[in-house]
Amino acid sequence: MSEPFAVRMPPDVQSVQVGDHQLVFIDDFLDDPEALVDAAAQAGFSPYPGVAERKGYPGVRAPAPSDYSANLTALMEPLIRQNFGVPQHLALRKSECAFSLTTMPPEALGPLQRTPHFDASTPHHMAVLLYLCGPEHGGTGFYRHRATGLQQVTADSREDFLDRYYAELNARPPAQRYFDDSDAHFEFLGMMPARFNRLVVYRGSLLHSAVVNPRISIDGDPRTGRLTVNSFYDF
Repeated sequence: MSEPFAVRMPPDVQSVQVGDHQLVFIDDFLDDPEALVDAAAQAGFSPYPGVAERKGYPGVRAPAPSDYSANLTALMEPLIRQNFGVPQHLALRKSECAFSLTTMPPEALGPLQRTPHFDASTPHHMAVLLYLCGPEHGGTGFYRHRATGLQQVTADSREDFLDRYYAELNARPPAQRYFDDSDAHFEFLGMMPARFNRLVVYRGSLLHSAVVNPRISIDGDPRTGRLTVNSFYDF
């Protein structure tokens, strides 16, 4: 019997170019992904920080099992260093792995939740996302900010980007919807589609957004909703 939440070996590591940047993904990531869905079904979910202020992830989260986190990190540390050019001397820092479910209806979203965003502007901040839902639940979209030409927000470009972003937000609030395609301010570059048991790795500094199907994805049930496991690494 395999250990809990074991990674299927050897992992089939693939990459794809979206805009100017590389995404890495692994399909059929876990030997038994249904076991992780079962764990999510028994977990205690609570609103993401900032939801009351209509900021941040538009839904609920719960801690993922520590065995999953340990197995993920054992693979991710060398994979990220090799594929994203992280120097060996930089130490790994990791956030808690969390189950996430999208639960806010489009009409409840705040302005910041209706545009692409970036997670951090540090050079080696990485987002690692495991889909435990199918392609009917959308995916993750990546964008270019038209006014600045930026696809990625760095420490050097952060202040200029935020100044322009907030000016645009105040001048014309975004449509009351989950962001997906291009608009006047952001150009859609491509999407990583959701696929059950697909792991995706990308730089948190890229402008991105969850692509959500509001007809079926606003659902707090881990077995039928837009269930993902979100992890963040920095070096």
